[in-house]
Amino acid sequence: MVGGSKMKPQLVLAVICALVIQICASDPLFYESFEENFEGSWIISQKGDYNGVWKHEKSDGHEDHGLLISEKARKYAIVKVLDKPVSLKDGTIVLQYEVRLQNGLECGGAYIKYLRPQEAGWVAKEFDNESPYTIMFGPDKCGSTNKVHFILKHQNPKTGDFVEHHLKFPPSTPHDKLTHVYTAVITPDNHLHILIDGEEKKKANFLSSEDFEPALIPPKTIPDPEDKKPEDWDERAKIPDPEATKPDDWDEDAPMEIEDVDAVKPEGWLDDEPEEIDDPESSKPEDWDDEEDGEWEAPKIDNPKCEEAPGCGEWKRPMKRNPAYKGKWHAPMIDNPAYKGIWKPRDIPNPEYFELEKPNFEPIEAIGIEIWTMQDGILFDNILIADDEKVAASYRETTWKPKYDVEKEKEKDDEAGPGSGPLAGVQKMVFDLLYKIADIPFLEAYKIKIIDLIEKAETQPNVTIGVLASVVVVLFTILFRLLFGGKKPVTPVNTPAPAPTTETESSEATKTSEEKDAAGSSGEKEEDDENEDDKADGGAQRPRRRRA
Repeated sequence: MVGGSKMKPQLVLAVICALVIQICASDPLFYESFEENFEGSWIISQKGDYNGVWKHEKSDGHEDHGLLISEKARKYAIVKVLDKPVSLKDGTIVLQYEVRLQNGLECGGAYIKYLRPQEAGWVAKEFDNESPYTIMFGPDKCGSTNKVHFILKHQNPKTGDFVEHHLKFPPSTPHDKLTHVYTAVITPDNHLHILIDGEEKKKANFLSSEDFEPALIPPKTIPDPEDKKPEDWDERAKIPDPEATKPDDWDEDAPMEIEDVDAVKPEGWLDDEPEEIDDPESSKPEDWDDEEDGEWEAPKIDNPKCEEAPGCGEWKRPMKRNPAYKGKWHAPMIDNPAYKGIWKPRDIPNPEYFELEKPNFEPIEAIGIEIWTMQDGILFDNILIADDEKVAASYRETTWKPKYDVEKEKEKDDEAGPGSGPLAGVQKMVFDLLYKIADIPFLEAYKIKIIDLIEKAETQPNVTIGVLASVVVVLFTILFRLLFGGKKPVTPVNTPAPAPTTETESSEATKTSEEKDAAGSSGEKEEDDENEDDKADGGAQRPRRRRA
């Protein structure tokens, strides 16, 4: 065609299809902004003691509305039934929502439950903690618990039972009062990605036993529950030497201490003077009634005559270590010739074992919030389910980011108020770094201790430096133990008799070095005797006087 070109019908159709796909892809599968009142759309549970009051309120400092937990120490339950169930088996699924802990979170949850179809046996008006869910996701903090939960309920095809599988080493809950957005991305390659404020905090594989407890795929073998330990099975690695005998000169009845016959009374000791005397300046109160209050006695004071003297009262020789003391005799330990090792039942095939290529996710038919909390002011907002990570990222940028930036700026202004200084920014950086260190998996056993110290430093500025030093000491101690294996065993002292040990190797391993030192052995005797020497040395000093 001269002067122009005509687009082919096939190309036009392709362009239209691409536009339709793009438009469809930009829509979430479910989205709740709470700009409109939730009543009539969400169903409040009428079950039992779920009497917490839900409110449609603005987030503090914003015009944006959310679903608010308004009372302390209450149970809350509310549910939204989706127009169409969401399948988790095909493609990517993104679960995302915002929550703001406006008054902090000392003890309570702020998580969401993604519920199975009601055919599984639950009713929206009776939604409670027993209602069957597919996924539970979100913050939870109380006592030793401080985590962003991710729990998958997965059905065992052999037994038909639904089992809770908990994400191992989940990230910690942010410790401030700002709005945070939590995202869980489930991908077709069996991976889970946990994001907080758009930053990935945890990546896991649903089929890995390293990432979920218990593992989705059960072990192939299990200990035989019917297997029993033989009666003649000897687990004692060491036994007392049956041929050993107590030496003839070993006196078990000899006392640990004896009177020091070489000691002499210090010159100037006042035998006839008491250590304390009646206070000569005191007098019986005028309102004292001998019949009701009893006979009045003057309060005691230190005898001033004893101040310059080496001592007062009856003098007694001090005690010293008994050189003949050996303590209770124990036979030395030898290798047990009948030792067979620690018994364990034989392994048998696991009747509940199954193979799995992909998790058998149950569909999501409803979204529920069912929590018990000691805090009010928890605000939920912008709950989203999507099949495209870009959609979730777009909502984070348009709904969460502007609010967060405003709150963060206000937080900085508050920190820049009276009492702040050039170290405030440095301290904030240090706190952020320490929180990240607390999330390291191999520090899991010490996580609560570290976080408690950090939070104390943040809330008590006058002790910040001291607490930060404590955190550093804790971390250094942990690293030292990991590198060098903890405290080294105390070298035994050579004595006339061997030190007793425990009967089995396993029980020996469970004792600390302090417990071993406390055992009734001649090695212990040497240590105790040294302590007694200290006591004996101090025995010649003037006795300590009691004060009124």
